[in-house]
Amino acid sequence: MRNKKIAFLIPCYNESKTIAKVVNDCKKAIPEAVVYVYDNNSSDGTDEIARKAGAEVRYEYQQGKGNVIRRMFREIDADCYVMLDGDDTNPPEFAPEMVNLVLNKSVDMVVGDRLSSTYFEENKRPFHNIGNSIVKKSINMLFKSDIKDIMTGYRAFSYQFVKTFPVISKGFEIETEMTIHSVAKNLHVENVITDYRDRPDGSESKLNTYTDGIKVLKTIFRLFKNYRPLLFFSLLAIFLTVISLLLFIPILTNFFKTGLVPNFPTLIVSGFILMGALISFFSGVILDVQVEKGRQDFEYRLQEVNYQ
Repeated sequence: MRNKKIAFLIPCYNESKTIAKVVNDCKKAIPEAVVYVYDNNSSDGTDEIARKAGAEVRYEYQQGKGNVIRRMFREIDADCYVMLDGDDTNPPEFAPEMVNLVLNKSVDMVVGDRLSSTYFEENKRPFHNIGNSIVKKSINMLFKSDIKDIMTGYRAFSYQFVKTFPVISKGFEIETEMTIHSVAKNLHVENVITDYRDRPDGSESKLNTYTDGIKVLKTIFRLFKNYRPLLFFSLLAIFLTVISLLLFIPILTNFFKTGLVPNFPTLIVSGFILMGALISFFSGVILDVQVEKGRQDFEYRLQEVNYQ
């Protein structure tokens, strides 16, 4: 039986203060693993420091974490992938447990759960804490899942996950996209509680609480529409129907009392809104059939990847 290849994937942008420690900690955690650092246009010598620490350094010149992950997933072949940030906030000593779940329990994605341990004590940005909680609750409610940490960059993946995951997002919303994809495609996801360390002095987060937060919320909205169109358009249809009835009921009441319809423009608007509700509902029905066909095609794709 051949040895399983394990790869650490570390996307980096200006992490010169921490990258050497992260690479060394990865090698200590799983000595047989190959450590890949993907530099995303750093200007502080991150790549050279990582190379001296023993990592294999590669480059992605399109800015954005999503673009880096797309490049990593295309280029690297392994039986198990462990992705973590280069800012030394994700302790690599939890990686063996995550790898074990992928290699021996056939888990497709393992989520490093910071929120159940030290995240809220260590993280000094309160709006990050609030944002993480909102995103987690929203996705778990909309997709009927139980993912403990949506925004974490600390994850382990199977080969079939990496080679069948379509990367669409360009930036930090990539973790949200991974999570929703896993839940919608019925992939095997597990949570592992990990510690979280705040960034050391002099190391700054590249995540903007507000602009990146808005992008994440837009991604949730877009993927909810794409992956669960029947529910999405049914809710829209209900909303439009309620508006139509609010406009129509006073006219109907007046008609029963007087036999007259004095507000024809309002009646016409009410009718058009109701037509919009019907169109919305049947659009959801049609798109839901296409999503179901997409799930079937995805299952065939998984079988092809397993035989490669």
